[in-house]
Amino acid sequence: MKVIMLTRNTVDDWLNISIFITIGAGAVATRYWRFVVQWLNEMRGRDWSKTSAIIEVISVVEQKEQGRYGERVVGYLATLTYFYRNPELQMGEYSRIFDDEEEAKAWTASYKGRSVMVHVDPRDPTHSVLCKEEL
Repeated sequence: MKVIMLTRNTVDDWLNISIFITIGAGAVATRYWRFVVQWLNEMRGRDWSKTSAIIEVISVVEQKEQGRYGERVVGYLATLTYFYRNPELQMGEYSRIFDDEEEAKAWTASYKGRSVMVHVDPRDPTHSVLCKEEL
């Protein structure tokens, strides 16, 4: 029978690893929080009534992160802003992150001026969701 003894160094190593993993998970969650919320809204809004909207505004913004040696670009946030009436003029947004700026610009440009169907919250017509499948 083999007995494994944990030394103080082993316990400290595991503690350091768990702290590192927690910090890493927090950094990832912070960076992608917008997309988690967007995905949750899509799931919740699938049963809402649909209305037509027009994508009028497009944008691509560099996403930077402060690193050990200064700022660095970690991606490009591409956003489609759409407008709809229900009955007043309302707006909403749909975003994606890209690694390549030209790809992000091409993606947004392909939707400029297009008509899409959005799901509108029946309790609050100012809240809407553009589902990925509707693009």
